[in-house]
Amino acid sequence: MKDFPPAVPQRVSSVDVYRGFVMLLMMAEVLRFSQIAEAFPDSSFWAFMSFQQSHVSWVGCSLHDLIQPSFTFLVGVALPYSIASRAGRQQSQSVMWAHTIRRSLILILLGIFLRSIHKTQTNFTFEDTLTQIGLGYPILFALGFRSERIQWTSLGVILLAYGIFFAVYPLPGPYFDWAETGNTADWEYNLSGFAAHWNKNTNAAWAFDRWFLNLFSRESSFHFNGGGYSTLSFIPTLGTMILGLIAGQWLKNSSSPGLLVRCFVTTAAILFVISVTLNITGINPVVKRIWTPAWTLFSGGWCFLFLAAFYFIVDVRQNKSWFKAFIVIGSNSIAAYVLADTLAGFIDSSFRIHISQQYDLLFGEGYLSLVSGGMILLLEFYILYRMYKLKIFIKI
Repeated sequence: MKDFPPAVPQRVSSVDVYRGFVMLLMMAEVLRFSQIAEAFPDSSFWAFMSFQQSHVSWVGCSLHDLIQPSFTFLVGVALPYSIASRAGRQQSQSVMWAHTIRRSLILILLGIFLRSIHKTQTNFTFEDTLTQIGLGYPILFALGFRSERIQWTSLGVILLAYGIFFAVYPLPGPYFDWAETGNTADWEYNLSGFAAHWNKNTNAAWAFDRWFLNLFSRESSFHFNGGGYSTLSFIPTLGTMILGLIAGQWLKNSSSPGLLVRCFVTTAAILFVISVTLNITGINPVVKRIWTPAWTLFSGGWCFLFLAAFYFIVDVRQNKSWFKAFIVIGSNSIAAYVLADTLAGFIDSSFRIHISQQYDLLFGEGYLSLVSGGMILLLEFYILYRMYKLKIFIKI
């Protein structure tokens, strides 16, 4: 009897839709709702839109804060399909590992390259989305071949160990030099008590970067990251990818769509309860900028909810046609990421040269960023749409 290779799993449309939604949120930064909110200070609508398009100062969450964890989560969701596809093409694990290491290095180097644009020398920084994924991806790949029990255990160990790492780092003393942190002792978002171990630029990850980042050639010595971001966030970020890996396995192996949606929602509820409890009790605050363990669980809960919603609407209810634009963007997410990071200024200057210096004043100064950003978004989408029609997909 003839042996047939394992079936290659079909692409799940809801995953592309979710990815496209996330990338559109990132690309839409060019609309700069905060500028519109400043122009119309009495508008609660624009104040709300500005908040959702901005990162919170420290503890808490906005829609914009969920972009990076969603993108990271979806890397994990896609891994079971990638492994199955490569196995279906008879690739050995050694070949898969070579691809994994290559992909990891490309992500790290691409992240550094994008952060170095317009700099006078290479800006070695490792806190952006691509480098964070690249640093943790080989470990995620290794876990892709392990049981779900080992994956959950690994998640727990990673988050517990990372939390202890912060908790044992000493708090600032009476003679602490706050100037070295870019922060002040009376900053309104500083936490007190045990939660102070997770304050901005006075924590264990900040101390690590004060050593690690100064090993590289820099224009000036590294003292602090203005946003409080850190290299070591890739460790709990790996936790977000593990949650995505588990969700991807459930999605790939499920035979009951209704049960799968309930599992996603129930998991989200459990993650919310644990993370909010940790935050309220002061054991561990929900802080995206340093990716606290509580943030990993809290943002992971939102990722499960988003995936459940898109899966139910797109794949269960078969409403794929509603989200064609998201699919166009989501199926070429790396290209969308690079476009959003590199072309905005070029497109804007081109419109000013070839159309009008003041083309963005069409609806008045208050809506200037809405017009210029909208034009940039339309052109970026057109590029992605043409790539989609021509079946040009950038993969790493």
